[in-house]
Amino acid sequence: MQILSTKKLKSNQRDLLLGAGFRLVDYNAIAIEQLDFKIPSKIENAIFSSQNGVKAFISQAKALLASQKGEEPGVRIAKIFCVGQKTKELLKENGLKVVKMAQNSAELGHFIAKDYKNESFHYFCGSKRRDELPKILKTSKIQFFEVKTYKTILKPHKFSQKWDGILFFSPSGIKSFVSQNELKNTTAFCIGETTRAEAQKHTSNVVISNTTSVESVIAKAVKTLKKL
Repeated sequence: MQILSTKKLKSNQRDLLLGAGFRLVDYNAIAIEQLDFKIPSKIENAIFSSQNGVKAFISQAKALLASQKGEEPGVRIAKIFCVGQKTKELLKENGLKVVKMAQNSAELGHFIAKDYKNESFHYFCGSKRRDELPKILKTSKIQFFEVKTYKTILKPHKFSQKWDGILFFSPSGIKSFVSQNELKNTTAFCIGETTRAEAQKHTSNVVISNTTSVESVIAKAVKTLKKL
């Protein structure tokens, strides 16, 4: 069986598929480009909905640190909220403590609306972020400021072969793939709810991973396809 991954996999991730007897092709269906943005000196609450937002923030913070010639950067964050375990782990690796981690943006939005209604937030996101979180905050009349930290660039590629399964890790990855290929004759394995929702626009053969990790997507693909 042949599997396509729309994200370049690490060697240990590739081994999970190759060791299970699958043929694998992997490529990056999208690219991330960091934008220029300013980090406020005081942030009451920060929201990160992706690892890319964290990476851009950290990169900018390091640039700020360098510009101050080794002095401590004047950035203070009271509380941090995020979406996804991997995002939380990346924040933790960079010395940033997370108050609340949610599985998706809507869940986080409802949590904030319930327990932090009178506070203000800075939302560090991509240029094409989804609407769920901002909509919930606006409806709840919660003050928030969007800081666009990166943009996603589609990198379409035309494939002639047929795939038994395709691994998707973002809605943008699906958009990139279907711009040059059809999805209806294969099974789409998706990393989360938003990615699954995008895949369902193009095929009914959609399977979602148990958790939002690359390894979980791979495990789900192996388990599902082995039964066929």
